[in-house]
Amino acid sequence: MKKDEDSGGMWCLVMFDLPVGTKSERHEATVFRNLLLDMGYMMVQFSVYARYTPTQSGNRSTINMIKKHLPSGGKVRVLHISDHQWAQSLRYVNNVPQHNTEAPDVFTLFDYLLPKIVGILTFL
Repeated sequence: MKKDEDSGGMWCLVMFDLPVGTKSERHEATVFRNLLLDMGYMMVQFSVYARYTPTQSGNRSTINMIKKHLPSGGKVRVLHISDHQWAQSLRYVNNVPQHNTEAPDVFTLFDYLLPKIVGILTFL
């Protein structure tokens, strides 16, 4: 896989504001959040999810999946930023600046697949 040399990788952010007034709306919002988690996104804040890929093309397939499963109501925004831009972001928790460097989890795919593989093997 060719790495995007200019950016050092890309982050895909999915931000959304979905209606949750009815049981069916809450279900649809939950299905959308679970889809993002299943695709390797991590929750950054409520309704903001992020995923790192070493190349911008790695995000294209997930964008197609998101488009295919958009909820019927609400707002969804998808934004791509470079790893450098992500690293330069300001982070505060309870009004305290956070100086720790966030790095993409190398084992994200492994962590996602391992429980599924164990489940299949247990079933057999």
